[in-house]
Amino acid sequence: MSIGLLSLIVIALAAAGYVIGRQLALSKAGGDIRRLHSLPGYYGQTVFLFTAVPALVLMLLWLLVQPLLIETRVTSMIPAADIPDGSSANLVMTDVRRIAEGIDLILAQGKLGEAEITAMRADLADVRSRLAEVGVAVGSNVRPGVFEAAKAYRDLSHSGHLAMAIAVLALALAGFGYALARIRPEFRARNVSEGFVRVLLIAASLVAILTTVGIVLSLVFETIHFFRLYPASKFFLSTTWNPKFGGGSDLGIWPLIWGTLYISVIALVVAVPVGIFAAIFLAEYASKRVRAMTKPLLEVLAGIPTIVYGLFALITVGPVLRDWFAQPLGLGTSSSSVMTAGLVMGIMLIPFVSSLSDDIINAVPQALRDGSYGLGATQSETVKQVILPAALPGIVGAILLAASRAIGETMIVVLGAGAAAKMSLNPFEAMTTVTVKIVSQLTGDTEFASPETLVSFALGLTLFVFTLGLNILALVIVRKYREQYE
Repeated sequence: MSIGLLSLIVIALAAAGYVIGRQLALSKAGGDIRRLHSLPGYYGQTVFLFTAVPALVLMLLWLLVQPLLIETRVTSMIPAADIPDGSSANLVMTDVRRIAEGIDLILAQGKLGEAEITAMRADLADVRSRLAEVGVAVGSNVRPGVFEAAKAYRDLSHSGHLAMAIAVLALALAGFGYALARIRPEFRARNVSEGFVRVLLIAASLVAILTTVGIVLSLVFETIHFFRLYPASKFFLSTTWNPKFGGGSDLGIWPLIWGTLYISVIALVVAVPVGIFAAIFLAEYASKRVRAMTKPLLEVLAGIPTIVYGLFALITVGPVLRDWFAQPLGLGTSSSSVMTAGLVMGIMLIPFVSSLSDDIINAVPQALRDGSYGLGATQSETVKQVILPAALPGIVGAILLAASRAIGETMIVVLGAGAAAKMSLNPFEAMTTVTVKIVSQLTGDTEFASPETLVSFALGLTLFVFTLGLNILALVIVRKYREQYE
């Protein structure tokens, strides 16, 4: 039974429970709503919640835990002789999952029967060709141990899904019967229903927190693994970035940090003044007609894909900077440079700064403006001495959002700044950032067993700590200079 069908059955049963619970409450009250503690709808909601919520939570937990248990068990079944040199059990498990999916496709298309699949042996049949017929590509010939592990993986997955369907439906029926058994006129259905909703709201609010904790823990554990294989002193103190898969790498982080900061600073120098001035104009000086036309046009920039910005940097901005500035000044001959990526990224960040700043400025009470004008201040003096100080927390937040966006950008840097990891003050030289190297290291080797791959997690954790420091700095600035008004 598919997950969608199982969910639909549970929800349909819960919906039926809502109707039955509501009618049962009315019948036990003799049709007189005044005899009920709660409105009839609350009794139906109680049955709905007791039927759907526990069953769906069980299904979610089952879907999270079952793959881990099955992979642990199947991995132990793979003979060491069937793991190729230079590979790992994790990579072999990727083939196991792919082969299991291919077997399901073979059965679905009727090319073989279940008995034939069970009797099939990898040493006697061309399993790779069979899988290719249904569109499943395997990199090498399927070894007997891997094929048997794939069949075991498939059998365990199907058994697990069947057991899950039985358990989920049983729990839904149990909740359905339990909720109906509790219905009586004096039952506090409203309290139970609101309690359920309160728990659901708390769970929803914890999603962001738990996600953040999960991200941090995953980075920390893999970073610890990396520092067991590569000295932390060389990572934090070396100024050379020269990864070599297979050993002999020099993985100093400072060239990447320098490139990230250099490009981000140029982008913010472009985006912050333009964005704030645009926000001030739209909020304080533009007429309604001009504002209605200009703000949507400005916000169109935020909807352009970053790959398009990267192409714009590569094809247009880079050659212009090279031909008009870098070559005449003798500063470089490459169209990929820090200045190219910084300028284009700054253009991309303008709507992030302007739109948020505009909303914050418009949120400043009109009474502050009227008071300033009443004291004889001009419009520019009111903007500088009243509106901007009052809107400072929001403006700082907009700048911080733009800075975080600049630090995490990848595609514009790849196409506009190149991939050279070096430290230089020349803005017309090619450099790279932390995010670009994270991508390049993960695409180079995916078994997460070498320092050259695990360094991506150390880079990610460093970037996380850096952006966290930016947030703390922003909070300090806001608390120091914020003006509060009653």
